[in-house]
Amino acid sequence: QSGSNAVLKNMRRGYTVERYLARVEQLRAAAPDFVLHSDFIVGYPGETDADFAATVALVERVQFAQSYVFKYSPRPGTIAADLTDDVPQDIKEARNAELLAAQEAITARQHAALVGATQEVLVEGPSARDASRLSGRTVHHRIVHFDGGGEDLVGRYVPVRIVQALGHSLLGERLRETEAQEGALDRIEAARP
Repeated sequence: QSGSNAVLKNMRRGYTVERYLARVEQLRAAAPDFVLHSDFIVGYPGETDADFAATVALVERVQFAQSYVFKYSPRPGTIAADLTDDVPQDIKEARNAELLAAQEAITARQHAALVGATQEVLVEGPSARDASRLSGRTVHHRIVHFDGGGEDLVGRYVPVRIVQALGHSLLGERLRETEAQEGALDRIEAARP
């Protein structure tokens, strides 16, 4: 929830940035294509400009697929509610916008890199963007909208070629099973020495 050890300590999280990054490296060594999603709180009591800069640096280093960013506000019954809310609201707003912009830039680059790739998509139902399309998620939890051809595909995995990257989702075209299999064979053949 922060890239600053001082803020993590104040939050009583029980881990450090270094420990977290070591775990990320272990996971990447074992599964290079894995992605992380996270959430962050900006403007936590006592958060300095340096603490916030450390959070931005962590987001840039880890390259999260997605992050939820929240401005701190006291919640009754929590330990933090007894702390002095000393970060001005305008600073919280600015930090929130800056961290969201950093994450959105990372997500945009990651989405752009998927254009042309075939993804297995678990169909969830009609797209919230366009009810004539279907929507589902990749194994990395990325939302994909595509034309389902009028079929009831909810709960099924279907191959989808990504054709456009959007800010928070992807647009794709559904492939026939044979097209997906041929594409997989082409990728395997191209990877051989």
